[in-house]
Amino acid sequence: MGPVFAALSGLIFGLGLIVSGMINPAKVLNFLDIAGQWDPSLAFVMAGAIAVTLPGYRLVHRRSGPMLHPMFHLPTRQDLDRQLIGGSAIFGLGWGIAGLCPGPAMTALPLMEGGTMLFTTAMLIGIALASYQARAPRTAT
Repeated sequence: MGPVFAALSGLIFGLGLIVSGMINPAKVLNFLDIAGQWDPSLAFVMAGAIAVTLPGYRLVHRRSGPMLHPMFHLPTRQDLDRQLIGGSAIFGLGWGIAGLCPGPAMTALPLMEGGTMLFTTAMLIGIALASYQARAPRTAT
């Protein structure tokens, strides 16, 4: 039953991205262009996401475990390290340059647009490189 709910959740998430306009890089770039033709509509998308997520996390923390899995997989670290800050900066730069982030890019893949295909290819290469780097043995300095 878990895969059915996972697929349904992904479908609902993808539909939300389509309805909100997040798969349209021009809309995202106009949201980021506060000095030009600023489009504030994505601020409402973010506010809606926060309005849904915050109560959801509060409910999750009250439960002893999830319904369809033996345990929760919630973040436990609260510190800021070089990897988190660097990854966030790279994510933000990519979002600002391409107007896409991973979720909307994957949702937009069936449209087969060149920019989305290029972004997704670069993203997958970056994920592979980061995974390889994380597995590489560390040498003492």
